[in-house]
Amino acid sequence: MQRWRGLEDIPQDWGRSVVTIGSYDGVHRGHQLIISHAVERARALGVPSVVVTFDPHPSEVVRPGSHPPLLAPHHRRAELMADLGVDAVLILPFTTEFSKLSPADFVAKVLVDKLHAKAVVEGPNFRFGHKAAGNVAFLAEQGETYDFEVEVVDLYVSGAAGGGDPFSSTLTRRLVTAGDVEGAREILGRPHRVEGVVVRGAQRGRELGFPTANVETLPHTAIPADGVYAGYLHAQGEVMPAAISVGTNPQFDGTERTVEAYAIDRVGLDLYGLHVAVDFLAYVRGQAKFESLEALLEQMAVDVKRCRELIAAEE
Repeated sequence: MQRWRGLEDIPQDWGRSVVTIGSYDGVHRGHQLIISHAVERARALGVPSVVVTFDPHPSEVVRPGSHPPLLAPHHRRAELMADLGVDAVLILPFTTEFSKLSPADFVAKVLVDKLHAKAVVEGPNFRFGHKAAGNVAFLAEQGETYDFEVEVVDLYVSGAAGGGDPFSSTLTRRLVTAGDVEGAREILGRPHRVEGVVVRGAQRGRELGFPTANVETLPHTAIPADGVYAGYLHAQGEVMPAAISVGTNPQFDGTERTVEAYAIDRVGLDLYGLHVAVDFLAYVRGQAKFESLEALLEQMAVDVKRCRELIAAEE
């Protein structure tokens, strides 16, 4: 799959294509419907499929300080889109100047001049252009002018997650923030993932017999509520069952919020400086401060046993 950062990266001989546009944070099951339809339509027409997305999130430019927690960084979204069969991803730098493009200018400069759209696939509430003035009806009008089709796909899947609310990135963020990683997983179609580099912490876990990878997460990452979770640690191409702790380590009067993953039953791992990923499979318990270090150690043993059971049941 080709990855372009900016219009200038698009090959000059790029032919016609089927395009879909959106932030697609998380590439959840609703997003998957739209993207898969675009891929299928592209194959039927014999042209490549392109996903157009933005960096940073448009809200950060339009309303500084309002950047939402991200469910997946751009490289992860690209991986997920590649798995769906997408041929190219275009990440457009979302600047103040870019935000002032009218819907008509966006169509002309991006969809027509650069991507030579043959079809555009979107959800029913898609908005674009300055002040989000463009919608699918306007897009369809532009399609008649510039000779591209517009297809609208209903992305609103729903289920038990969120009490039956339609699946969305907003709902997923809310569930992750509340620690409901099982609900988030239903929407995403896979466990919620947090990525970052392993850094040196206080190394208390090693002293206590539960050495953890202290993950310095990427900016704006959606991190689950404080507590203990069962999941997986991905490092150096290996997937390891893990007990994951999120919080401030109140037992030691900590103040900084951390994500730490203990690779269950693994000895001698040296992951410092490596980029790793942590998948959150199930919630185990909330963060707590114990009466003694012995009580904490007893609880940690119980937590690891519970995580082992949850992961084994999953596998």
